[in-house]
Amino acid sequence: MPLSLKPTFRDRLAEASRPLAGMWINSGSPVMAELCAGSGLDWVIIDMEHGPNDLPSVLAQLQAVAAYPVTAMVRVPIGDAVIIKQVLDLGAQNLLVPMISSADEARAVVEAVRYPPRGRRGVGGSLARSARWGRVDGYLADADRYVSLFVQIETAAGDDAAAEIAAVDGVDGVFVGPADLAASMGLLGQQTHPDVVAAVLRIFDAVRGDGVPVGVNAFDPAVAQNYLDAGASFVLVGADVGLVARGSEALAARFGPIPRPEPDEGSERAGY
Repeated sequence: MPLSLKPTFRDRLAEASRPLAGMWINSGSPVMAELCAGSGLDWVIIDMEHGPNDLPSVLAQLQAVAAYPVTAMVRVPIGDAVIIKQVLDLGAQNLLVPMISSADEARAVVEAVRYPPRGRRGVGGSLARSARWGRVDGYLADADRYVSLFVQIETAAGDDAAAEIAAVDGVDGVFVGPADLAASMGLLGQQTHPDVVAAVLRIFDAVRGDGVPVGVNAFDPAVAQNYLDAGASFVLVGADVGLVARGSEALAARFGPIPRPEPDEGSERAGY
């Protein structure tokens, strides 16, 4: 039975009349991924770089969100061709590759997501979820249509090379990471420092000058809005683990600490 795949994030951006808002899934939990997928946000990103994820957990999360009208992306931990091949074969249609600081690095990951002769992705669609085990007609010939690639600029060197990175054929969008960008500028933990914000905006201008969509990580609503006003096409505005952490802290601040009842003597003697 022939099957079809969802539109890629590249397609969603091209068709959108507004910026697309999403959130990180860092917990490694398929239940959390499904909860977030049904929130009404445009996209979610499963994180292998800073989340406790391996191939089976990524697969479970992709399956959990598949039933919802949300676009799923996976951030691989590194631009390694073998990892990229495996994650694509799991059925990930949208990839984010971190720490891209030059056009050569961008070209290498483009090659990793494309089949020969345009690239060097290993061929195994009939054995993998990517082509639904051979049920997506023409997957090999049309694989580039089914996969979108986004690269993350998050270093001072990447700032300098942003225009060249965005111009690489096969890069569908650029995502800016202010946290690591700040660290590379000697401003660890100061993502909203004026120099860091200026660097983010320089990247915006360089990338958009090549006609490529640009997005950014911004958990503070005011900061996110400023970047949207500056032309961001997509944003990540939260993370599952952050929402649970801050939400549980708010509960504790309002209701706790609640004293635990002292056990009665019988319970103590019984070892309870």
